[in-house]
Amino acid sequence: MGTIIVFDMSSQSLGHRLSAATGIDRGDRLYQQDQVEVYPHPRAAGCLLAVLADGMGGKSGGRKAADQVLLIARQLFERFVPGRDPAAELLKQIVQESHLMIRLTAITSEQEPHSTIAAALVLPNRECHIIHAGDSRVYVFRGSQLLIRSMDHSLVQRLVEQGEISEEEANDHPHAHLLTGCLGSDEEPPITPARVDQLREGDSVMVCSDGLWHYFTSRELGTIVNALRPRDASKMLISKARQRARGGGDNLSLALVRVDPLG
Repeated sequence: MGTIIVFDMSSQSLGHRLSAATGIDRGDRLYQQDQVEVYPHPRAAGCLLAVLADGMGGKSGGRKAADQVLLIARQLFERFVPGRDPAAELLKQIVQESHLMIRLTAITSEQEPHSTIAAALVLPNRECHIIHAGDSRVYVFRGSQLLIRSMDHSLVQRLVEQGEISEEEANDHPHAHLLTGCLGSDEEPPITPARVDQLREGDSVMVCSDGLWHYFTSRELGTIVNALRPRDASKMLISKARQRARGGGDNLSLALVRVDPLG
């Protein structure tokens, strides 16, 4: 079973509680190249950043790339001032600076490190901003219903959008892992932000790597995150993904944040 970390943030002045958990498992790979964290803001109650990176590039190159993404995300988030600094600009800066740092690392090493990113920023007023690059995803659920799902920067997602294959066919496509955009590649990373004006009580935000979402429909994910606390939902999702992988699973990771009533 993978590692589960639980985090709670509540405040009478906010009128709600943010419950969060992260989960990570090596799957059936020799090395762990996923990284995931939930960072509470050091000065602003009710503000947090969930960020996930799925590294690629040799035994240590992918892990190093993922570590760099999380380090830059934490450093920039700690300097962020909610209500003054634009939230979408923070996420864009995290993507761009992570990309640059991974590119610089590639110049000084023999490896070709790359990484995906999926990030969600929740503000004290419950505004939620998301961004991603690659095939790590962000989901936003209202209860069990899907509100937002990020669209992968991948060849198969492009084929789906062009009507050449279905979502079901994309999952088992031989080129399912070919990315059209990520961090550390020769091209600039895609910048595809989105936002929810105000999360409601019962809403959930999840970032996850392809090693997890590959084994679930959006409906299954929504049912699980709505029915269980973030810690228990994370445990169940990792356990089910491992079962369904049948010994051939990738690294898998997720961060799950839910807006709950106080009490």
